[in-house]
Amino acid sequence: MMSLPLPEFEKPVKLLLVVADAEAHVENAVLMMDAHNIGFELLDMPSSAEIPTAIAIAARMSNFDGFVVLADAQTPESAQGLQMLGLQGLCIGYGLDSKDADKATSAVAAALHLVATSRKWGRPDNGVGFTSEILLAQGGKTTA
Repeated sequence: MMSLPLPEFEKPVKLLLVVADAEAHVENAVLMMDAHNIGFELLDMPSSAEIPTAIAIAARMSNFDGFVVLADAQTPESAQGLQMLGLQGLCIGYGLDSKDADKATSAVAAALHLVATSRKWGRPDNGVGFTSEILLAQGGKTTA
């Protein structure tokens, strides 16, 4: 199977790496993200059942571009939850139910390709309404 080259990005990418009982695969994912200067945070969950909820919370309350899921066991409900989040436009690459070490790097690559697709077809910000910047009030002044 031929793999696609990884996309290149003008702006930095930040991923959330969500792991449930797949610690053996984390190193491969981290090495790949480090090698390509991808920012990330690691979130451990007790089981795959909590992963879709954790991703939904992170998508709503943080600024991740995409998500990488590594889990050695899954429930049909967690798989369906991940599919539903993806269909809502979240960029999720996942390696589930696998002892294959390449699953971790494939999951990172999938998330990066989805982030690139999202950025390619994203609508430009026309300056009306909310901005993508985080504004902080400091001493009576609002700064970005």
